[in-house]
Amino acid sequence: MNIKHLEHLLALADTGSFSRAAEKLFLTQSALSRSIQSLELDLGAKVLDRIGKRNELTPLGQDVVARARHIVREAAELRQSAKLLQDGGRGSISVGLGSGPAALLLVPLMCAASTRAGMRVAVTQGPVELQILQLRSRQLDAMVVDMRRVIPATDLNIESLAELRAGLVVRAGHPLAAQKSVTLADVLGYPVASTPLSDEVARALVDQFGPQANPSEMVTLRCDDVASLVQTAAQTDAVFLGVTATARSGLANGSLVELALAPALRATARFAYVTLAGRTEAPAMAYFREFVREHLRD
Repeated sequence: MNIKHLEHLLALADTGSFSRAAEKLFLTQSALSRSIQSLELDLGAKVLDRIGKRNELTPLGQDVVARARHIVREAAELRQSAKLLQDGGRGSISVGLGSGPAALLLVPLMCAASTRAGMRVAVTQGPVELQILQLRSRQLDAMVVDMRRVIPATDLNIESLAELRAGLVVRAGHPLAAQKSVTLADVLGYPVASTPLSDEVARALVDQFGPQANPSEMVTLRCDDVASLVQTAAQTDAVFLGVTATARSGLANGSLVELALAPALRATARFAYVTLAGRTEAPAMAYFREFVREHLRD
């Protein structure tokens, strides 16, 4: 049985018409028709009923389509495995980064990749839900995102990477910077800048500090770009709420200060490495995995 014939049947099943399927496959309709006929000849039965201008899968055709999806996917993985072995440690990787991981990994990753001959890196940022769709459609090889935003599924490998503490960060000259300790009421006298927080983190904040800590009320400056939020805190009286490691350089050179909140903030960020189950990993991805583990730290 020819894998191409199965691929052609899947295209026909997905598009619902010979013309659209042929266009998708870059074939003529007559060539596609011959391919389906060859498949039926191999099987000894019809997979498609042609009723006027409509095409309907026969019961056998429905069974073949269900099984063919797995067969075609496995064949693609075999081809990819062979290519990866030929490429060795080189090759292209495409990864998705959540807002926190991007702030910690993006620039170091690009700098490191620029020194590795034959390695190509493409980074995607955006909502976790969109990145999961891209992972499932094989546009991404892996994701490093907030673990709390990933819904467990049988087709996803979710590997816990690190748990980093969160805190409140301000510029060195901020009115609160000189205080030995501050309360949440003190903080709420200023704009609070943060990324969208998971429901779990929101509940933890409310449990610890009460309704006034609900991010929907407390956060006044919200975006997905952590680096921009940290810069905003460095240039204004805004208070950055997030993973303190993302403000690492400013804290190290003294331009930023972490506030001593009383009681101490118990919120953390848990990051995960997410891949598609059963998918062959490129050799270059082993390097990326170790790179991520090294750089995701407080």
